Amino acid sequence: MTPHPPGVGHCDELQYALRAFRTSAHVTQRWGDRLAAVLSGGGRLLAAGNGGSAAQAQHLTAELVGRYRDDRPPFSAIALHADTSSTTAIANDYGVDEVFARQVRAHGREGDVLMLLSTSGASANLLSAADAARSAGVRVWALTGCAPNPLMAGSDESLCVEAPSTATVQEIHLVAVHMICAAFDAALERGVRGTPAAGSAASKGRAASTGRAGRAAQRKRR
Repeated sequence: MTPHPPGVGHCDELQYALRAFRTSAHVTQRWGDRLAAVLSGGGRLLAAGNGGSAAQAQHLTAELVGRYRDDRPPFSAIALHADTSSTTAIANDYGVDEVFARQVRAHGREGDVLMLLSTSGASANLLSAADAARSAGVRVWALTGCAPNPLMAGSDESLCVEAPSTATVQEIHLVAVHMICAAFDAALERGVRGTPAAGSAASKGRAASTGRAGRAAQRKRR
């Protein structure tokens, strides 16, 4: 009997994991819809991960700032690990566990979304980032490996991939990223209404408009 090459076994593992993950399509759909509302309203996506998960997180932000399939306006999305000067300075001055949390406190605004990717779901710097985000009113979504895990527990919502190897978890995370992007673009095409984030230009514009209307009403009453 001829043994299968290692790559074939990997394909079989990926196929099995993907079949199981397909049942999570409703979650990626909801995340894409919500992200379209937040970003079109002037909000922002922050994303982070370590190692291969950092690459997946940066893939997501690139699809939003650039485009996924068809041409559309750019949206605000920042991969926190991509700023090497900030991450190394923070690690040096405050410790590795703070490299993402401090950036979340700097960039995150109420109503924004923080996406955290981790195959283990136990990275200390991501757990610290989740804590910082919740304190700032930033919604936390996590893409992790097998459940249960600490990051899953520390997030508002999570998608957990049941797979035995780190490589397969990362590959399913990339599928999830593309599913979110597809749902995001579809929501924009449907004309989803943006939800102005606190502190965003849209939110400030609405507040200013409301203020002017209120002052005009007061003048009329006088």
